Amino acid sequence: MGPTVYVLGALTTLLCAVLLLRAYGNVRQRLLLWSGLCFAGLTISNVLLFVDLVVLPADVNLHIARLATAAVSMCALLYGLIREGN
Repeated sequence: MGPTVYVLGALTTLLCAVLLLRAYGNVRQRLLLWSGLCFAGLTISNVLLFVDLVVLPADVNLHIARLATAAVSMCALLYGLIREGN
């Protein structure tokens, strides 16, 4: 059950990223870009979660890489909210 949840989480964040970036391509509103980049990074974080817990052996740990990817993604969204929010 766990691997299914990890894959669904990654697919959900990927879908959000695609929809946000596609909307940015149509409207050119910068907050959509920052949100799309955030969700793209969260997709990478979720893929790393799947690889860490399902694919790689137990002695390999990608915990720091997963957290760093998620933190950079959230910082991109925070920057976009501060920069574009008037």
